[in-house]
Amino acid sequence: MNVYIDKLNEEDAKELYIFECKNRAFFEQTIAGRGDDYYNVDTFEIRHRDLLKEQEDAACSCYLIKEDAGTIVGRINLVDINPILGTAHVGYRIGEAFTKKGIANEALQLLIKLAPEMKVNQLHAKTTNVNIASQKVLAKNGFERISVSEEMSEDTSQKITLYHYRKNL
Repeated sequence: MNVYIDKLNEEDAKELYIFECKNRAFFEQTIAGRGDDYYNVDTFEIRHRDLLKEQEDAACSCYLIKEDAGTIVGRINLVDINPILGTAHVGYRIGEAFTKKGIANEALQLLIKLAPEMKVNQLHAKTTNVNIASQKVLAKNGFERISVSEEMSEDTSQKITLYHYRKNL
């Protein structure tokens, strides 16, 4: 399956909301949940607009991962972009029906190629200790695990163990 990354825009809200709702239970198996409020359509639309505003202000750069027909199969983002330090955090999620196909790996490679255009020369990432697939994708793309931490999820109050990664470009 060929995939591409497409910059998030206003018109994506409805399809992205459907994607997020459909994959909620799957995502929450390996990452902290976003809380019930996130899945309220009105709240989702507000958060979507806020994210677009952040993107406009260059604080983040968000992409949908799509397959050839234009269906959303995942999302990948650069957030907390600091052009002075040249750093950003990368995050991604792949829909359940599209896992184990190399999509996260391919999308991350595409995002890594775009990062220098945003004056980013060092990427940071984190994943939970139970998300083995994400750990493998990060390692395959040259990310080095640099630390481990325990945190409480703000939305669900779950205690989670996080692995932190870094990649110099």
